[in-house]
Amino acid sequence: MVLKSFIEVHPDSHFPIQNLPYGVFKRETASDPRPAVAIGDYVLDLSVLASAGLFHGPLLSNSDCFNKSNLNKFLELGRLAWTETRTTLQKLLSAEESILRDNASLREKALVPMSQVQMLLPIAIGDYSDFFASKHHAYNCGVMFRGPENAINPNWFHIPIAYHGRASSIVISGTDIIRPRGQGHPAGNSLPYFGPSHKLDFELEMATVVGPGNELGKPVDVNEAANHIFGLVLMNDWSATTLSPWIVTLDALEQFALDAPQQVSIVPTGQKDAHVLTRSNFRHLYWTITQQLAHQTINGCNLRPGDHLGTGTISGPEPDSYGCLLELSWNGQKPLSFGGTSRTFLEDGDEVIFTGYCKGDGYNVGFGTCSGKILPSLPEELLQFSVVSASNCT
Repeated sequence: MVLKSFIEVHPDSHFPIQNLPYGVFKRETASDPRPAVAIGDYVLDLSVLASAGLFHGPLLSNSDCFNKSNLNKFLELGRLAWTETRTTLQKLLSAEESILRDNASLREKALVPMSQVQMLLPIAIGDYSDFFASKHHAYNCGVMFRGPENAINPNWFHIPIAYHGRASSIVISGTDIIRPRGQGHPAGNSLPYFGPSHKLDFELEMATVVGPGNELGKPVDVNEAANHIFGLVLMNDWSATTLSPWIVTLDALEQFALDAPQQVSIVPTGQKDAHVLTRSNFRHLYWTITQQLAHQTINGCNLRPGDHLGTGTISGPEPDSYGCLLELSWNGQKPLSFGGTSRTFLEDGDEVIFTGYCKGDGYNVGFGTCSGKILPSLPEELLQFSVVSASNCT
């Protein structure tokens, strides 16, 4: 029997009762951020349910985790508490349960239309690592810069490779991105170019959201790594790092582990002049998210609730499944043509939208969207000021 909610959910929605992803929102009429889950076209305010005493299981009954401005304390509680919460929420939202369904006052307080809220970063992110886990992406980049004979270094197949990023530049979906500046190769005897980036790209990724973490000096066994993963979000690793607002839990994704892939695509969602550039798939990763987490801790690195582990660009075997413009345009050699225009890399004013879902039996378990628009680089006078300041430093 398919679980059904008393709330009407469109068949194409990413947020049926089988999903219930977590986020943090702010009402138009209130300034305090609140944890929530998504159900159809609504956010369900978890602080309201907690105040009504509806979380009465052994692990949540005395917790104030849903009265916080982020989900970190909830993540810290671990998988048993997450499962207890999911079970409670699915019961409260089911068509057969009257507690919320038949209480008009409580429903009005707890269920807020998505059109009336602002979504925020759902966690405080202390650390962020980004992996290089797609074999097809690694191969294509290697061919472009080293040639096909030495496209992937042998050690890539033996350990997951990652770099440590700056968590302070992680932003929520919908945040504008300023074109970065950087240095380019000199032409002849001229000085190296410094100015707006000529090859600004997007990178189609997903990110693991860490739960309880581990003690310093105590690695996480790969067989236990799933217990340290709360869920996944869509991620665009570009000038900043953009995340989708809803965290889809491993409990919601478990049914798709073998039987169906997670479809992660850049697709039009109703915007004018939107064009599909790529359709990729989470199964194209060579290194799994549990292997990535285990390797991150292999020397005792202590993960903490809310830490993020990016997958790296997710590319498939075919050109239409490549996960970035570097591959899609083959480093600018093969411009993409669509809608009367063309692109090799991103131009000012371009908006990039990721969306992804798993296809269930009559429903989707989706991630919503991860979007951002490119704004022009900083004004020239700010650049000149920074150069003058740098030249006067001793």
